[in-house]
Amino acid sequence: MPRYVRVRFVEEGVQAVARMLDSQAPETCDAVWENLPLEGDVYHSKRSGSDFYILPPAIEPNPGTENATVTPIAGDLTYAHVPAYASNVIPTELSEANPDGMGDVCVWYQRDNHHPGDGLNVFGRIVENLGEFADTCGRLHREGYADETLRFERAEEYEEDELTELHQQRAYM
Repeated sequence: MPRYVRVRFVEEGVQAVARMLDSQAPETCDAVWENLPLEGDVYHSKRSGSDFYILPPAIEPNPGTENATVTPIAGDLTYAHVPAYASNVIPTELSEANPDGMGDVCVWYQRDNHHPGDGLNVFGRIVENLGEFADTCGRLHREGYADETLRFERAEEYEEDELTELHQQRAYM
């Protein structure tokens, strides 16, 4: 039985639903699922491309690296462990509050992304509402997102129409 994650901009009220990629990233999917809901201040990538992310405390158990990519596509949900003080883009107060590191939980909304390093674990793919969600991401990136919260939560009641995903991905690839 597939598992689904709802990704939601809380203040905007815009959401999308993603199918977890259990067969490709079982450890990551299990770890993320057990830690849902995950919510936090939203950040936008400065170098990797078109993604919004949150930095919650690191997910335990750490799933390691699986189904990793350095070129995520529109609609991908990714996870990576980020050691405390690992980057000059991580706010110091987050590193101080999370000495065991943070989780980098991302939603990617456009194409032509490149994440430097060892790669990100792709654990989900948006299957509903990628278009509106991606448009909202683009607008928030242009207009500002300082007061926005991004939430990842279980969507246990969701039933997927399998033809939707292919159509949505073609529009943003």
